[in-house]
Amino acid sequence: MTSAEVSHSLYRARLLMDLAGENPFKVKAYTTAIKVVESLGEKLADYVADGRLTGLPGIGKGMAEKITTLVKTGELPELADLEKKVPVGLLELMKVDGLGVKKVRVLWKELGITTPGELEYACNENRLLELPGFGKRSQDKILHSLAQLARHAGWKLLPEALKESSLILEYLLEDENITRAEVSGSLRRNVETINTIPVIAQSEFPGSVITRFLDYANKAGVIKKTDSTALIKLSSGLTASLTVTRENEYPMTLFRTTGSELSMNRFTYSAEQAGITVTETGLLKGGETILLKDEEDIYSAVGLPYKPPELREKESGPFDPDKPLLKKDDIAGIFHCHTTYSDGGATLEEMAKACRDLGYSYLGVTDHSRSAYYAGGLSIDALALQSDEIDRLNEELTGFTIFKGVESDILPDGSLDYPEPVLDKLDFVIASVHAGFQGGDMTPRIVTAMENRYTTMLGHPTGRLLLTREGYKVDMEAIIEAGAANGVVIELNCNPHRLDIDWRHISRAIKAGVKISINPDAHRIAGLAHVSHGVMMARKGGALPENVVNTMGVEEVTRFLKESKEV
Repeated sequence: MTSAEVSHSLYRARLLMDLAGENPFKVKAYTTAIKVVESLGEKLADYVADGRLTGLPGIGKGMAEKITTLVKTGELPELADLEKKVPVGLLELMKVDGLGVKKVRVLWKELGITTPGELEYACNENRLLELPGFGKRSQDKILHSLAQLARHAGWKLLPEALKESSLILEYLLEDENITRAEVSGSLRRNVETINTIPVIAQSEFPGSVITRFLDYANKAGVIKKTDSTALIKLSSGLTASLTVTRENEYPMTLFRTTGSELSMNRFTYSAEQAGITVTETGLLKGGETILLKDEEDIYSAVGLPYKPPELREKESGPFDPDKPLLKKDDIAGIFHCHTTYSDGGATLEEMAKACRDLGYSYLGVTDHSRSAYYAGGLSIDALALQSDEIDRLNEELTGFTIFKGVESDILPDGSLDYPEPVLDKLDFVIASVHAGFQGGDMTPRIVTAMENRYTTMLGHPTGRLLLTREGYKVDMEAIIEAGAANGVVIELNCNPHRLDIDWRHISRAIKAGVKISINPDAHRIAGLAHVSHGVMMARKGGALPENVVNTMGVEEVTRFLKESKEV
């Protein structure tokens, strides 16, 4: 098993233990083990092979044996026992906004609720009103969240769908009868939530390829099958389709199924103006078929520059083929990371070295501010201690710079979470709303924070959690205007659950002169990989390297941060 899979199994076991009300020290041991596994990453297998796990902080002999068993066999006997003891449906209840371990346990023990359906029924019968820790407001909130989850059933976040699609493509391309294959649809356009994985394959033996597709290991059932197409249900809840085409039909089939509908309509109009007819499988001019080898040929035939799939959207901004879009390699450094000073899973030094090892030249650390007590927010004294450690590490880490920052809560009146003398000692501040956003318009509160001279960046501007929680009420036009007027950067939070600022607003922000910062909001080393998802979204918004703050080198970004405090 990979480190990510081991971490997932340990997390599942820890959650079930917590729900079962087992010894808190035992639960804590699993929490520690998860952090250690995630910090090791792909080095985990080496530590297991060499028997070095027991030498790591917090890993005893028993836990080392469990991790070793997981790596070698993919099984954790204790997890299997817990799944018999605790209804696994409780894990689904944990996805409901407003429910934590304690409340889920109360629902289970007091009302026997173990599934979302049972919970919805109980809410409609007002059975939660008398339970400790519940009330009408929390019951209404639960009903709203359940409706959200039901609406998004069968949908997955983009990274999950990409991972599943890569497995499907790898499986299919093992077949020597398949010349080439690629995903299409909204997945190829990197839309942030996905419910199906469409695959286009080229082969002269469609029947054989369809048969292989129907034998895919993660298939949960067959929905539809023809001689050259198939639609299956995956065990993940997604659906996957396969269309098999001949060589001369492949480019147009891929292009057409990639979409979007509006993009295809615009292309068809341009083709007609050029005297070209668009069919389902190709292009015709004067009744003759135009030879197409790939999508570049399709655009060229109509006299258009090639447009990347992620820009083929209704909301896509202007595209200049002479100005290359942002690439992952353009990102020079990282802002917005959490450490063990607040709610992170890695130390400041571990985070810094991980960034350096990934090729970045700086890290802007931003642990939570003091009002975020639920996330171990830093007191003024703790912030000072972290500052001292940053000074020490900047002396030790040659060729790498750590910037002193904080993710400051935006308080209800729009003020930041520390007095000015404290903020003045920091290199930058990310201002974010984390609490008190139910019901009201957040725009005045956020704009007030953006007018504060110490606010460098606005964090996750809508507060949305994809497939789970809608963003709070906020006027993004007003936020973009405030960013332009006050020189405040707007964050593109790369966490797959957020991807916030929404890419649909990026072109407007860029047009207004607002800089974007692609921030992983990493709470552990593995979270640094989210940068790639942020780059995908920035590209969809038409971002160029010069539009993004963290494409700047150390010297340039140092000047930028200093000047932003003087605006």
